[in-house]
Parts: sequence; structure tokens; C-alpha cells
Amino acid sequence: GFCSGGGIAQLAYTVGLSYAQRGEAPAYWGKEITAKDVALAAKNGDTAALETFDLSAKYLGKGLSLLIDILNPDCIVLGSVYARCEDLFQKEMRRVLAEDTLPGSLSCCRIVPAKLGDSIGDHAALSLAVQAYEQRK
Repeated sequence: GFCSGGGIAQLAYTVGLSYAQRGEAPAYWGKEITAKDVALAAKNGDTAALETFDLSAKYLGKGLSLLIDILNPDCIVLGSVYARCEDLFQKEMRRVLAEDTLPGSLSCCRIVPAKLGDSIGDHAALSLAVQAYEQRK
């Protein structure tokens, strides 16, 4: 939830509020906050936006760490916001993974952005529908 577009917008609001109360309103402040606006502000060096993405990346790293330790996958493919903003997630996510994940499991797992971009959810839904249809035969 913290790594979705809506989750990033909520984190940005919380982080931005603390900045605004100190008289340092973020670049994305003063309108409806979207993950896209926060990402643009972060890529332009806005401190609050960068802090927001670091928080999101921290939560992403913690969640992935659990998955890697339990499931020991070869590869994790991340779409949506991660696929568009890999550069904003990478450093903090990797730091948390190195800190929280079993080294042997982490060394065997690649984490990559989805090449399908935003359509990955559509493909996933269709593949589940096809699988369910074929199981009914």
C-alpha cells in the first residue's frame, strides 16, 4: 500500500504537511497530490518528495525482504510506479534489502522493472482468467 500511487500520495501528504508547517512547502504542495507530481518533484530535487520516495522504498524493501526470505524467488518483477521511477526507489530499497534479507536468498534474487509497464496488471488478470478457464475443462 505504501508503494502504490495512492500510497505515495498519502505519504507525500504526511511528509509535505510537516514541511509546510515549517514554512518549507514542497513543490507538489497546494493542489491534489498525485504520485506523478511527487515523482516529478523528486526528480527535480525537492527534499520532501525525495523523503517520500525514500519512505516508500523503505517499506518496499521490507516487504520484498519477507517475500525473498520465505519464497526464495529467482526474480521479482515490479510494475507500475516502480517501473516508472526505479531510480527513486533503488538506493533505499537496496539498503533495506541488504540489512533485512538473508544474504544467500538475496544473492539469488533479481529485482527488475516490468517491461510491460503499466499494462502488467492487465496481462496478469488475463493470464489468471485463461488459467481458470483451462482448469474448468
